[in-house]
Amino acid sequence: MRDYLIAMLVIPVLFGAWIVVQRIVKEFALRHPEFGPPREEGGGCGSSCGCSGKKACKNRGH
Repeated sequence: MRDYLIAMLVIPVLFGAWIVVQRIVKEFALRHPEFGPPREEGGGCGSSCGCSGKKACKNRGH
């Protein structure tokens, strides 16, 4: 039961922390446009777009 309660607390805290990190990154990118836009997770070609090769990836230019 203790493990269940710990998980019920840790999972939302980690999710909230990830949201805070994303907000910090976006605010930093707005303050420093010379570094370009922040990369979104899964935005490039590779493991997350489901492509078999770089020629087939629709997100290749990003």
